[in-house]
Amino acid sequence: MHLNKKDLSNETLLEIYRQLLLPRMIEEKMLVLLRQGKISKWFSGIGQEAISVGATMALQQDEWIFPLHRNLGVFTSRNMPLHKLFQQWQGNKDGYSKGRERSFHFGTKEHHICGMISHLGPQLALADGAALAHKLRNQGKVALAFTGDGGTSEGDFHEALNVAAVWDLPVIFIIENNGYGLSTPTNEQYRCQRLVDRAKGYGMEGVRIDGNDVLAVYDTIKGVREFCINHQKPYLIECMTFRMRGHEEASGTKYVPKELFEEWGRKDPIKNYEQFLVETGVITEMQVADLRNGYREQIESELQIAYQSADLIPDTETELRDVFAPVPADATPTLESILSAVESSDELAAIPEKRMVDAIQEALVQSMEQHPELIIMGQDIAEYGGAFKITEGFVEKFGKRRVRNTPICESAIVGAAMGLSLEGIKSVMEMQFADFVTVGFNQIVNNLAKMHYRWGQNADVVVRMPTGAGVGAGPFHSQSNEAWFTHVPGLKVVYPSNPQDAKGLLIAAINDPNPVLFFEHKALYRSVSGPLPSAYYTLPIGKANTIQTGTDLSIITYGAGVHWAKDYQQNHPDISLEILDLRSLAPLDYDAIKACVSATGKVLILHEDNLTGGIGGELSAWISEHCFELLDAPILRCASLDTPIPFNLSLEKNYLANSRLDATIQKLLDY
Repeated sequence: MHLNKKDLSNETLLEIYRQLLLPRMIEEKMLVLLRQGKISKWFSGIGQEAISVGATMALQQDEWIFPLHRNLGVFTSRNMPLHKLFQQWQGNKDGYSKGRERSFHFGTKEHHICGMISHLGPQLALADGAALAHKLRNQGKVALAFTGDGGTSEGDFHEALNVAAVWDLPVIFIIENNGYGLSTPTNEQYRCQRLVDRAKGYGMEGVRIDGNDVLAVYDTIKGVREFCINHQKPYLIECMTFRMRGHEEASGTKYVPKELFEEWGRKDPIKNYEQFLVETGVITEMQVADLRNGYREQIESELQIAYQSADLIPDTETELRDVFAPVPADATPTLESILSAVESSDELAAIPEKRMVDAIQEALVQSMEQHPELIIMGQDIAEYGGAFKITEGFVEKFGKRRVRNTPICESAIVGAAMGLSLEGIKSVMEMQFADFVTVGFNQIVNNLAKMHYRWGQNADVVVRMPTGAGVGAGPFHSQSNEAWFTHVPGLKVVYPSNPQDAKGLLIAAINDPNPVLFFEHKALYRSVSGPLPSAYYTLPIGKANTIQTGTDLSIITYGAGVHWAKDYQQNHPDISLEILDLRSLAPLDYDAIKACVSATGKVLILHEDNLTGGIGGELSAWISEHCFELLDAPILRCASLDTPIPFNLSLEKNYLANSRLDATIQKLLDY
């Protein structure tokens, strides 16, 4: 292997060697501990260290890196304390994830390393978001993300590169082409001759380099970094290397031809670099031996510190608390305080009536003014104003840097929103229709939702979800899919039914440092109006609202169901209904639910979502467990049919829960 030191000083060459050697020696120790049963899992990067080390050393310490399984050199090159890394790998409570994550599935904001998820591809989009933050702030920084040859087959790879190219983001994508995706060789993974050739399809520059030549990696990425900053463009680098051990140790390497190990063994990045330094007089054999002995002592010493950690004793309260980032105290006026300040009925009557769509627009405008860095993103939301015209006029007010049209790639945009959050920038992403969330599902339920619990990083993201039927839009534009997300710890799910609530809850969602799914019923956008204070105010997430009190029967509902219940009451004045609007589905207001049950002893849970798997089942179970003695009849659910949503208006009407509301109420009253 021919190495070219160019104009690097001997001290820099030695520092590269020190950084290259340390992860190799740590790995060798980890393999021993694995055999001894002292760690449970290990993904080896032996033979690939030059990529991680060269890339990390070429960046600034405060530039985000998005590593994968085999990038130990990223962590060590960022000078993370070894004993804390050992604690992490042992599943110790003093590790970076408090024992909640394995091996390299963790991050640290202090060292600007973002924890990976096992799905690999989503990491790339998060790098887009971090790079976007640097671009918006004119900081002269890049973000760098790793993927493997196998990962380039994922849709997230395409989406992330496409967004980076379209938005001209200073982000570096590194493909570690090590020959195998677990056991599948590259000739079964793709048909292009070189993965880097894909860069052309996105309109970006790319280069293939020898990933085992640490000087080539270091020099290339330093140059690419300057290019990305100066030109505000992304760059793709394919690093050719080889995985000298199994995907993880338990999988073995029997599927790899023996001659490949012999060939790549001669290309070992550490042996060759060490030989180069000795031959050029940068280091002596004695100094090499001294360095290795010093690292052995350091590794053993740091391990002893790790071993001294106390055993992990689970604490349920702590586990539940850490699912969400703490919500800081907010001095923003609440709706209650706004209305209580109104001194006369004339003043109350003077509050203008506005539609739900106006309330959501007002909340976004005032939040954009309140948070000067807040970004909103979505398909067609800029000049066009969005599918429902909610962001119409926003470009003129706030500019296209903050009101961003996106390509049709929901996964990448959710990921980019998460990446912005790493840099403390809030964002609101609009799903054009709630139905389309399926193609961004992984980012939401595995990245946004779990981020804080895994390593303490908040995900300051609101995903707006135009939802619901009643407009004859058919199976792919009408779904009520809120229950998909109430099952996922780490997500807040909000579903307002009127303009006042919509404005206050959306502002609260934007102020909240946790991911919020904000459902907006399309049929209510322009059909429901109400008095809307012009002030900037919030409503607390997780607090239900008693719409009216009653004595005969309690209806627990939300969204369109609130209006179905109110209409039913208007048409049946002889029945006294207690109506509770949940407003938030995660977290639920259990105190309000219990009070609602207590009011009448007969409970009907009403929602537009399908019956099976809808949140009504969860509510019914909770009431049965906690309010059984208050019940005078079985809990009944009234929900939509367990079919896809039909297009024909007559079929849609029959599908919706409202068509069975009268029969269900009568059944409960007759019990």
